[in-house]
Amino acid sequence: MSNADISVVICVYTEDRWEDILAAVASVRAQSRPARETLLIVDHNVTLLERLTGEYKEVEEVRVLANAGPRGLSAGRNTGIAASHGEIIAFLDDDAVAEHDWLRHFAEGYEDPRVMAVGGRTMPIWASGRRPAWFPKEFDWVVGCTYKGLPPGRVRVRNVLGGNASFRRTAFEAAGGFATGIGRDGDKRPLGCEETELCIRLTRARPDAILLIDDRAVIHHRVPEPREHFAYFRTRTYAEGLSKALVTRSVGTDKGLESERRYTTRVLPAGVARGLRDALLARPGGAGQAGAIVAGVASAAGGYVVGSFRARRGGAAFRVAAAGKSPDSEGAA
Repeated sequence: MSNADISVVICVYTEDRWEDILAAVASVRAQSRPARETLLIVDHNVTLLERLTGEYKEVEEVRVLANAGPRGLSAGRNTGIAASHGEIIAFLDDDAVAEHDWLRHFAEGYEDPRVMAVGGRTMPIWASGRRPAWFPKEFDWVVGCTYKGLPPGRVRVRNVLGGNASFRRTAFEAAGGFATGIGRDGDKRPLGCEETELCIRLTRARPDAILLIDDRAVIHHRVPEPREHFAYFRTRTYAEGLSKALVTRSVGTDKGLESERRYTTRVLPAGVARGLRDALLARPGGAGQAGAIVAGVASAAGGYVVGSFRARRGGAAFRVAAAGKSPDSEGAA
């Protein structure tokens, strides 16, 4: 399977990230293990669609397509899945660049036929040039990056992280595509968890499936200046709670909060203790990091309570696209 064709899907939505998009595509084209194709899926932005089509009209291995479903990241990914040809489908964020051996490390993971998904390690590129002193590494998932507490190496996990991940095509045939109505749609709160829900659904459909993270498959992800502030941190953690409520409503709390239990009972207390110790030693950021961890937990818990209430009242739902079909053809979840 290390020789399997890999399609790379990059979902894009705004011209504000033009240079980032070009850099993302260039990083895929420079891979030591070449991709079969790169698909740019444009989310309901005609101007960007036309501009990218012109940019890559002479580049055979890059295809530019419009999102065929409702606005949002999940529908864009589903459009890419349906249009791609590779046996493996990899996903890269539009504001990230992949290291030279990114796809090679992904491909190695699929030598075991039981492996259905392989994710990688995502490193932040802070707009200010340095990590904010108060920002705890345990919460790097807030800015779409690998967070402190994940085990190192190539390890088995419950779910991969969507901005740096790959799946066998047969995974989507078994479980369906990404759920719409649960992740980001460009205009609403910074929701997430669509890859978590998909991975849980996949392991239910294929109990023998193995999902891996290989921390050698590295990408570097830009963190814009507004996301370095506590206001975004609070908004994003609250949105995560809302999303987790939807996931657990669908898959149950046992699987839906399986990884989170260890994270909140072991990883985060250790982070608070480290922050308080650093504060006592007069190290910069210690008290701020401890406080941010506590605030992040409280905000996520608040979002979870509100999201659970809405879900019980039928005010929140999502839909799962059938594999290999346009996201317009969806069944309720």
